[in-house]
Amino acid sequence: MSVEVLDPGPLSTLQDLGRPGWAHLGVARAGALDRGAAALARRLVGGAVDDAVVETTLGGIVLRTGRAATLAVTGAACEVRVDGHAVGHGTPVTVPAGAVVIIGPARTGVRSYVAFAGGIAAEPVLGSRATDTLAWVGPPRLAAGQVLALGRPGQWPEPPAAVVVRPREPVMRLRPGPRADWLAEGAWAALDGTRYAVAPDSDRIGLRLDGPRVERRAGELPSEGMVIGAVQLPPSGQPVVFLADHPPTGGYPVVALVADDDLDLCAQLRPGDRVVLRTG
Repeated sequence: MSVEVLDPGPLSTLQDLGRPGWAHLGVARAGALDRGAAALARRLVGGAVDDAVVETTLGGIVLRTGRAATLAVTGAACEVRVDGHAVGHGTPVTVPAGAVVIIGPARTGVRSYVAFAGGIAAEPVLGSRATDTLAWVGPPRLAAGQVLALGRPGQWPEPPAAVVVRPREPVMRLRPGPRADWLAEGAWAALDGTRYAVAPDSDRIGLRLDGPRVERRAGELPSEGMVIGAVQLPPSGQPVVFLADHPPTGGYPVVALVADDDLDLCAQLRPGDRVVLRTG
């Protein structure tokens, strides 16, 4: 069983749970940015917890099935069409051999996830099929004409988990980071309730926030290890949230950490979207 990529869109990659445990060698974890959406897609097609899925970015993707296959699309809201006919988003769909599947541009959010029954049988690198867009470890970004092998489908899917409805104004909860003492007096309290816009140069490496300057003490420090969700504060005073493809080290103070439950939110924030920070 296989699927051909007809049009990969602006950026489509393979992602699974990533490759934790290699940071000491300078290898980022990578993996699906919206972990909840990717997990739901896998469950809808009866997949294993670490099956590789396709992660699209804003513009969608066009695929053609080599044989009949069951797929599901989750994440960013988008139109899904099979041979020109609209099908459901967030539901398993079985398509015939030779079907053209169009995952349209994201209407809201940024990243959609496409899971196939049996998963995508790419060659793992350091135990993962995830694409790291900073170091380009793992499979390359998807390209037109590429053929993806599918594994053998497993059992019929379980009922999907309950859908989480996010608040109208996204909220990102913070806790103090290891270098919170680099913040100027009163800066931590001032962050609570502050609104920031997502900067245009945000990507899988980091979510850059644009808004009120956060004051910190002058000076630099030696490079230190980074973790996903670390909030680094450069001299500009504009926070940067490190995401799945973050570099292993950084030289600016990590003044905060994003709550793990809010990291999926970071995957779906578009440039210009506003987010409220909470430190309480």
